[in-house]
Amino acid sequence: MEGQQPLARPPGGVHRPSLRSTAAGVFSLVAFAATGLVAGPAAGEPSAGPCALPRTDAHHSLGLDTWNAAYPRPDRALDAVMVFLSFPDAAPLHGTRTIAADYFPDTADFFERASYGRFTLRAEPRHGWLRMPRPSTAYAIQRDWAPDRRAAYLRDALAVADPVVDFSRYDIVYLVADPDAPGVDSDATKVVNLRTPLRADGRDIDRVVTLFERHPPDRNVLAHETGHVFDLPDLYNRPVDGKGDWDTHVGDWDVMGSQFALAPEPFGWHKWKLGWLDEHQVRCVRRSETLTLQPLAAESGEGAVPGTRLAVVRTGPGTVLAVEARGAAGNDRATCAEGVLVYRVRGATESGAGPVEVVDAHPLTEACRDRSVYPPLADAPLAEGESLTVQEEGVRVEVLYRTAAGGWTVRITP
Repeated sequence: MEGQQPLARPPGGVHRPSLRSTAAGVFSLVAFAATGLVAGPAAGEPSAGPCALPRTDAHHSLGLDTWNAAYPRPDRALDAVMVFLSFPDAAPLHGTRTIAADYFPDTADFFERASYGRFTLRAEPRHGWLRMPRPSTAYAIQRDWAPDRRAAYLRDALAVADPVVDFSRYDIVYLVADPDAPGVDSDATKVVNLRTPLRADGRDIDRVVTLFERHPPDRNVLAHETGHVFDLPDLYNRPVDGKGDWDTHVGDWDVMGSQFALAPEPFGWHKWKLGWLDEHQVRCVRRSETLTLQPLAAESGEGAVPGTRLAVVRTGPGTVLAVEARGAAGNDRATCAEGVLVYRVRGATESGAGPVEVVDAHPLTEACRDRSVYPPLADAPLAEGESLTVQEEGVRVEVLYRTAAGGWTVRITP
């Protein structure tokens, strides 16, 4: 989940004093508006070709012809700091080492597998609880947080952290609240985007990950939130009244759809965007073609196995149909079904509005009712010998056979 929190700073920015002062005014969050993070300049072209959608002004656009430089690209090692916050109205029941172990090394391992070893998330917990100046209940923490209350929380959190954290050393900031404090609501966990970055130790802080999870937390919740830090969108469907099903777009497929997903491996399209798939691993299909897809998920240490991992058919100026193989390995080891998954990508669709939609190859059946976040899509992939015609796009996908090495040979006909 993610929150757009445009925070403005005073003229001249906010700078750390030469001595590590504990003054509460070190970080000043003074103005709020209801606009989103301004897109940064483009950087780097991921071997575009005719199937690479153009990046648009949509929040977390899945266009990938250029990279939005307002976000760190996880194609290298990045450093993160975890700051632990307690409150005057509750004594923490657990030590910070216990809370840190709820998230690491599991989150770093998730990304190591997903990136085939190309991205390393180096987390450094700043151990010991830092006392916030107000009771937890004073911040009215909740999912749809009032901007002034969230501002107060961020102002206080960064003020107490400033004397003991050198923010110039880190690419990512995690603010972790005492999970047992009475005013802490796990639904408020999200990434807060700053319209005007704060500045500390010579570095801009463009966004902060605020964690209010229970102990132990939801599975893969930090991988989901960290995905937003890398410009990935929410793939779930948020009902207008909050009472409908949240998982109708992608079900269990991709951690950005649900942290509870049985197959949380990021979609191949996301991997292409993040720089985890090379040009030779993505096939742009423009006429009927037979090819073999290697399973998307890999075990730890497997590395970038040669071969095609993603096939793409361009279906419009801002849309594609993507095809990839999903198997019970790595991050997908608990998957409900193996096979060839087909999904739509819309580059101009906002985060949370359906930028990705899985095509159900078995619309009359469902699977894994006891485990799946959305059983109707749990059996969405095509099995060996099955075929699917996506009527709207006029594309046919046939799974011919599995190879002895575990690949899936398919015929795609635009």
